[in-house]
Amino acid sequence: MIAVSTPSLPPQSRFRPTSPASRLFAFSLVLALSSPLFLAPSSAFAAPLTGTPLNDGYYALYNLDFASAHAHFQQWTTAHPEDCLGPASDAAAYIFTEFDHLGVLDIELFADDNRFESRQRPAVDPARKKGFSDRVAQAERLADAALQRNPKDANAFYCKAVTSGMQADWASLIERHEYGAYKFSELASKYAKQALANNPTLYDANLAVGIENYMLSLKPAPIRWILGMAGAGTNKTEGVRLLKLTAEQGHYLAPFARLMLAVGELRDGRTQQGKEILISLSKEFPQNTLYQRQIARLH
Repeated sequence: MIAVSTPSLPPQSRFRPTSPASRLFAFSLVLALSSPLFLAPSSAFAAPLTGTPLNDGYYALYNLDFASAHAHFQQWTTAHPEDCLGPASDAAAYIFTEFDHLGVLDIELFADDNRFESRQRPAVDPARKKGFSDRVAQAERLADAALQRNPKDANAFYCKAVTSGMQADWASLIERHEYGAYKFSELASKYAKQALANNPTLYDANLAVGIENYMLSLKPAPIRWILGMAGAGTNKTEGVRLLKLTAEQGHYLAPFARLMLAVGELRDGRTQQGKEILISLSKEFPQNTLYQRQIARLH
């Protein structure tokens, strides 16, 4: 097993990152899951989200059809028992179901700080929490086993980025444990960089680093300085570049990169540009009512 210690921040950086930057950075990593680039690096980014249980699972996930997503991901896991992407993907179906239950999937929550902070929150479903925790643990065991066999296994590093990111999501968006969320987010970015170092064609892995740079660049200058000293990326221009790279050359994460670009446009007051991105996403995933509701709010 490869041991990785959880990073700690210097004392002066122990702040409570409740801004939309910390929330969106964590939330974005929920979808930073499996990529067919791991299976066919030369051409997979052009493949549609159909044809395999893993593809079908992600198409269902983007359409908010969580029951179908679970079924597809479990089918993939059964057929590929050593692949950490199967349980990691199924963990995403659990956490997205809980997000939907708690009402935190609404795009506008992430563009309106007051709405996010004042939202009413139903109780967490204990069965979904256990299912999520079990799948995360399973994915991490498989990833560690893969790294023991091959310390440069990009797929395994990517899985660990995924599980760290989803734990950041759970801590921040469900438990409101912001410092714990930051530490997991920091780990997720680190693992994503290791995945890219070992396979630069894993374009989807750029999303985590892009979100880190873009969203943390929105923090006040003193906080950016502290985060930079801790090794975090805080360059907005670089963040946008990596988001666009994921949107153009990624596969599973391309739709989510486009969503993050849309959120950025809306936050910066470019309503029409953001609306056009959302309309495109709505056409691609017609069952996702989140896109449709947000489009209806825009004028």
